[in-house]
Amino acid sequence: MSNCDSLNNEQQEAVMYTEGPLLILAGAGSGKTRVLTHRIAYLIEEKEVKPWNIMAITFTNKAAKEMRERVNAIVDFGAESVWVSTFHSSCVRILRRYIDRIGYENNFTIYDTEDSKSVMKEVLRRLDLDPKVYKDRAMLAKISSAKNELILPEEYERNAARWEEKKVAQVYHEYQAQLRKNNALDFDDLLVRTVELFRAEPEVLDFYQERFRYIMIDEYQDTNTVQFEFVRLLASKYKNLCVVGDDDQSIYKFRGANIGNILGFERVFPEAKVIKLEQNYRSTQNILNSANEVISNNQGRKAKRLWTENETGELIHFRQFQNGFEEAEFIVGDISKKVRTEGCQYKDFAILYRTNAQSRLFEEKFLIANIPYKLVGGVNFYARKEIKDLLAYLKTVDNALDDLAVQRIINVPRRGIGAATISRVEEHAREQGISFYDALLEADYIPGVGRSLAKIKAFTLFIQSLRSQEGYLGVKELLEKIIEETGYVKELEAEDTEEARGRIENIDELLSKVADYEESAEQSTLSGFLQEVALVADIDSVEEGSDYVLMMTLHSAKGLEFDHVYMAGMEDGIFPSYLTITGGDSSELEEERRLCYVGITRARKSLTMTSAMQRMIRGETQYNKTSRFVREIPRELVDLGRDAITARNYSKPSTFGGAELPGRAYSAATFKPREFTVKKAESLEYGVGDTVRHMKFGVGEVQDITEGGKDYEVTVDFERVGVKRMFASFAKLKKL
Repeated sequence: MSNCDSLNNEQQEAVMYTEGPLLILAGAGSGKTRVLTHRIAYLIEEKEVKPWNIMAITFTNKAAKEMRERVNAIVDFGAESVWVSTFHSSCVRILRRYIDRIGYENNFTIYDTEDSKSVMKEVLRRLDLDPKVYKDRAMLAKISSAKNELILPEEYERNAARWEEKKVAQVYHEYQAQLRKNNALDFDDLLVRTVELFRAEPEVLDFYQERFRYIMIDEYQDTNTVQFEFVRLLASKYKNLCVVGDDDQSIYKFRGANIGNILGFERVFPEAKVIKLEQNYRSTQNILNSANEVISNNQGRKAKRLWTENETGELIHFRQFQNGFEEAEFIVGDISKKVRTEGCQYKDFAILYRTNAQSRLFEEKFLIANIPYKLVGGVNFYARKEIKDLLAYLKTVDNALDDLAVQRIINVPRRGIGAATISRVEEHAREQGISFYDALLEADYIPGVGRSLAKIKAFTLFIQSLRSQEGYLGVKELLEKIIEETGYVKELEAEDTEEARGRIENIDELLSKVADYEESAEQSTLSGFLQEVALVADIDSVEEGSDYVLMMTLHSAKGLEFDHVYMAGMEDGIFPSYLTITGGDSSELEEERRLCYVGITRARKSLTMTSAMQRMIRGETQYNKTSRFVREIPRELVDLGRDAITARNYSKPSTFGGAELPGRAYSAATFKPREFTVKKAESLEYGVGDTVRHMKFGVGEVQDITEGGKDYEVTVDFERVGVKRMFASFAKLKKL
């Protein structure tokens, strides 16, 4: 019994209750993994259960690996025989042995996402469906949702009422037929086919029911319908099923997770015992009190209240700013101050936000402040595909000598210019010593181009049209024109997946970045904008080591914990989103509130929530109220600081309404962006007629120098890119 001595009373009860169904409601930071591993040890050492009769399932390979290591550390004998695995890995092992019973060969292939896309493209081609209307990824997303609900092609077809649904049913049927022909399964099929096997072959099901007499499922709130059925079938004989989860942390509905699995556990297993783990070992009591108050506003939940023996701790810090710039500047400055004055390390901090697009301002501020950071669950804002694609268009308009940019967009969106044609154009460019774009302009003279000639001409005509408009269109107008005429966002909208929506949000953020640049620049030009972006994007990545601030979405933060957490963008319209507020579906709002609860409970020592009174969205300024989730925290738990704006606008929750936006809450003066000042040199080392070098544009001759009040404006004729005007302090020209 020494293994259980370190556990609290509820944890010990959960470990020792081994017979029959058990639901462990494990609040955030309550030590659920310790309970699971100690329970395995107790079954083996005290109840003399054979290790191979125990199955423990979790969701990720990382979680399974951690559980395996903990089991190995506390179980003296037979730990290696305990089946510790993910859902998908468990199903693969079962199917490798018995899938021939349902018509497949045992050496089936498992298709990854790219393989599935290739099959789907072939299916769409065979059915003569327009790929511009029927996107491969959108079709795969619909089919995946159906499989998560255990809806097979025949049932999907029976239930299809609308014409679009009937088309999806047709695609679904053909897609599955092609997979079976190829003796292949996609990821969703691994679970679907295992359930099919269990239902069709009672002998096989009985074998695994005997094998796994004691089953434990982690993160049960994240299970979908097919996973639930897999578990139900396995446990239906002995009913020694222990599920561990927290309905208050069910945040993956968009992936198919069904919160009803955990809320309705006792209906499926009426004899189930329920044990609540409410003692938290992570956070201060004030943080837990705030989390409790927020989540108590949800109706669809099992009542529980986190508490701790830790100290009371700091109040929740709430700060409201005029805009996103001030918000990012405050958070980055606060982190810097704590590192300087309180002995903190950068790895003690995390910034959490609702969407990846919100990271951009923080990235720029961190780079300016020389603070190391790392994005989790995403890439650097300027390294994301959709951002690189659109910047490549702007670079091509600005400087068609950039072969990399031109080659990136020659087929974005798809224009039917094949790899062989591109290869011939590249060869012509090399032979003639010209740029790739100039070679495209000479496509008439390139042998073998053939049917692609018209497509190349359409592309170059589009670029030439944009270049002719650069002189009188602003950068934002130019970018909007590119987005509209290429149909880039329309393609993503048609795809209608979670990833596509995230990409659209990032494009909206790029438009906001352009609008910010045009407002703050003394003279806004396309070249100036691209140079500003390049200076941010090209800074060396963080050195090796773990001491950096982490930035991530709230979804990515689940399962993690930090000493100091900042939750940014806490506004109605951002978090929760406008669609969630106005959509009329209370379950959507409750899921958003659970996401907020997850964010709050990531913090160990301090939690800071921030909002902006006005924020740039899609290049337009929007005015949002402080998030209702912030206003659900009692006033006595919140530190509003000395900021009068923050204190004045902290109030009880009220309904979202755009008509109220320009009211009293926004009576303060509009924020004026901080000017970026330069120190004017007393004189320049070069003069008109001198040859100079620029770090980006190369070698050129100085044509003119005009002395202004703030800086010298220098005009240079560069050999490679032509005439450019720039301020001397930024240009950093070197005389040759």
